[in-house]
This record gives sequence, C-alpha cells and structure tokens, in this order.
Amino acid sequence: MPVTADAVLDDPVGSSLDGHHAAFARRKGRMAVYDAEVATFAAVPPDPSAADWADLAGLLGPGGFADLFSAPGTPPSAWEPIFTLPGLQFVAGESSAAASPPRGLRLVELGPGDVDQMRALVARTRPGPFWARTCEMGGYLGVRDGETLVAMAGERLHPPGWTEISAVCTAPEARGRGLAATLVSEVAARIVARGERPFLHVAADNAAALRLYDALGYQVRREVTFRGFRVPGR
Repeated sequence: MPVTADAVLDDPVGSSLDGHHAAFARRKGRMAVYDAEVATFAAVPPDPSAADWADLAGLLGPGGFADLFSAPGTPPSAWEPIFTLPGLQFVAGESSAAASPPRGLRLVELGPGDVDQMRALVARTRPGPFWARTCEMGGYLGVRDGETLVAMAGERLHPPGWTEISAVCTAPEARGRGLAATLVSEVAARIVARGERPFLHVAADNAAALRLYDALGYQVRREVTFRGFRVPGR
C-alpha cells in the first residue's frame, strides 16, 4: 500500500476540483462546484465570507442545490437546509484484505452507455447521489444477471494520491453472494496499482457497510457530517 499524505482528505472536493477533476469545475471567486450533471458537491474554503456565499449562489442560481459534503462552513440563514447526515471517512489499511470472488463471477466495465441501468440500480439501493455524468469521475465495475445490472462500485473523488471508492451497491435479490466485497476489492486493487490509496465515505448508521469495510481492513480516519442546502429563490 502506498504511503500517502492524507491532509488532502480534509477537503476531498476542493482538492479534486483543483487537480484531477479540474475539467469538471465551475468557479467564482473562492468557490467551486462540479458541473451539475457530474456531481452536486461544492468546494468551500474553511472561512467563507458573505461574499463567498454570494458567489456560490451565483454559481448555482436561485433554487440551486449545494451539497457541502464535509465542508465546515454554514451558509446564511436564508439558505434552506435539505439534509444533515452523520458519516465516517475510511482509508484503506496498510494491509487491507482482498475478497475472493465467487466462483464463476464475471465483472464488467461500465461507462456512459450503461448510465440508465446504473442510475436505476442506485434508485433501488440508495448508496448516494449518482447523476447523468457521475461515471465520468473514474472507472466503474459491475455485475450483471443476464442483461440486468445487479451490483456495482467505482471511483468518485480524486484528491492527489487518493481515489474514493463510491456507489457500492447490490440489488436486494443479489445480496449475500459477496458481490460488494469483490467489487470493492477489485476497484481498490486498480487504485493501488497506479500508486494511489483508496478511501471512502459511509453513513454512520449503515451497519452493513460498516461491517463490510471493517472486514476488508479499512480504518476510520475521521467523522464527517454531510449537509445539503438550497439557494434562496426559485
């Protein structure tokens, strides 16, 4: 496992938009957001001013949605709170385990042509936000049952030296077969092979995911709070 400085994980959205994902960024002043079809994450400095919030409102437009991910700043009171979700940030351990794939399992590469099925699976399983172009953030792998996509996992945020594993989900009828563990292990192996280190985020109340990542040797780096707000106006 590469030895990688982890300070960039304190602001994974901003460090991604400043680097690997710069092509997806829209900026105004000190604020930056992803193209809305890629992600709704906003990069906010640790000391946002009223002018900064005005710039973010200008980027998103009236009624626009800002997913502040783990940014500590709180918008002005006129911004409508949409959700608050406690979570945990995990990093791969120095000797993280790799799951043995079920016998006969075939993983498939997923891309823009699979977006409709990917989004349908996300709608059924709710692993987190997944938009029309989210799959462009990194590589995705899946498992099909016939023509139907029943499990997937892939790469999302990409700070220097790190890649986030995300959209880990399995359809209810395909659970209990070790598909999530296999997919996470394969995505992680690809990340490590290019000299980077995997990390990921989990809702604090997702007991099944917490058990999975513990079994695979992932370690909690810090607690985070995910928050979403609506810009004033419609």
